Amino acid sequence: MMPMNPKQMKKMMKQMGIEMDEIEAEEVIIVTKGEEWIFKNPSVVRITAKGVETFQISGSYEVKERIVISEDDIKLIMEQAGVSEEEAREALEEAKGDIAEALLKLTEE
Repeated sequence: MMPMNPKQMKKMMKQMGIEMDEIEAEEVIIVTKGEEWIFKNPSVVRITAKGVETFQISGSYEVKERIVISEDDIKLIMEQAGVSEEEAREALEEAKGDIAEALLKLTEE
């Protein structure tokens, strides 16, 4: 197969009902149950074909663990350890959401 120049490729795609446009994104974050995928200065392309939009993201990224802390957990820590909401939240974040570990840290000090 011979390589096609970009102009010909665009014309062919348009004839097939496929449109592509680049989105100037500064950051893209994909949030899953336990992680966040963070793309800084990514290349993002939106592809529309037959009424369906898809997005292609490329570039360097980092994956961070995502810790979900409920308000009930914060209240429990506040009551049990006798601390402020901010202190309870910080302790839970340091303990990665582990209630027992957060309580131990706060009550041992």
